[in-house]
Amino acid sequence: MATEPVPSPQPEPSAPPAKAPGIPFGVNELRLNGRHWGAVLGILALVLFITPRLWKRLEAFDTAPDYRLPYSLSQDYWLYERRLERDLSPGRIVLLGDSVVWGEYVLPDGTLSHFLNRDAGTPERFVNAGVNGLFPLALEGLATWYGGPLRHRKILLHCNVLWMTSPKVDLQTSKEEKFNHASLVPQFFPRIPCYKADASTRLGIQVERSLGFVSWINHLQHAWFGGKSLLNWTLQDDGSDPPQYPNAWKNPLAQVAFRVPVAPAEDPQRGPRSPRHKPWFQGSGPARFDWVSLESSLQWRAFQRLVKNLREHGNECLVVVGPFNEHLVAAESRPGFQRLQDGITRWLAENQVAFTAPEALPSELYADASHPLTQGYELLAKKLAQTPAFQSWLARP
Repeated sequence: MATEPVPSPQPEPSAPPAKAPGIPFGVNELRLNGRHWGAVLGILALVLFITPRLWKRLEAFDTAPDYRLPYSLSQDYWLYERRLERDLSPGRIVLLGDSVVWGEYVLPDGTLSHFLNRDAGTPERFVNAGVNGLFPLALEGLATWYGGPLRHRKILLHCNVLWMTSPKVDLQTSKEEKFNHASLVPQFFPRIPCYKADASTRLGIQVERSLGFVSWINHLQHAWFGGKSLLNWTLQDDGSDPPQYPNAWKNPLAQVAFRVPVAPAEDPQRGPRSPRHKPWFQGSGPARFDWVSLESSLQWRAFQRLVKNLREHGNECLVVVGPFNEHLVAAESRPGFQRLQDGITRWLAENQVAFTAPEALPSELYADASHPLTQGYELLAKKLAQTPAFQSWLARP
């Protein structure tokens, strides 16, 4: 006869483990109190403050006569400010402006600053502080945020009416446009209709302007990583099919040579041997322009603010208006050009700003609407040296 299985006795439920006393939350062995966090933040702030300054001692930066910011580093504003700090010794004169001052079609020894120095017999008195691709709205931002050394100096400021040749160039149009040096233009006010960056981008630009450490990071990216962040540089492909990623296994630290890159001695895009260094009329004819009015121009308002800010900082400014390539302007567009130039010179005179408006150079000395060729800069330097306004400005203490 089968017997029923006897159930095994069940163990009594154990009591839950008691909480360890004195641990209000979590399991971390180390906790920071307010004083500790203050020390951490202090150390972090010290590192952020010291690192860019220490880098200036570690990274060699050679600025010989006729130095200008290399084209590849046109957006390296940290380096631009560093250049001003080291090269603006007492008595030196700053040439401030866009690619006309920088010298778009010429080599460093073919720029306006070079010929002013040569004719004056002082090879380092006039400093080329132009930047390729600038325009008044960006130039205002460059001088405001990265032009700290621009105080109590003589500044030759170039006014290029090229930036008022149409509503699009003046950045008035409502359609989104991509343009150079967007991080230098006003991010919130005054509003630029064609600038459509989102709020996070604009705030990030404001942070970069205010924190030298972030500007220094931007310098590293432009000097050693092709203007890209470390992540984008690592993931950059070589354009082949299938794509290859040559930087994926490289050591990023090996990219940094601790010497600021320099422009090539023989720039294939610039200088008399360059195919671009030729008179404008060899590639095009006269052009019609849809000039904007000074009253509505965003670029002109930025230029006015720039002049006022420079003067408030104790600078003695001489504004050089043009010379624009009037030979390129079609007959029907010349009255608009004349009204624009007359309005500019009238405002300068009314506000007691020293200025000169040189006559147009011979047609064959222009490469386009506003950029002279090498001989054009040479002639312009001679014309300026003979101008009473220039001589008077130069003689002021």
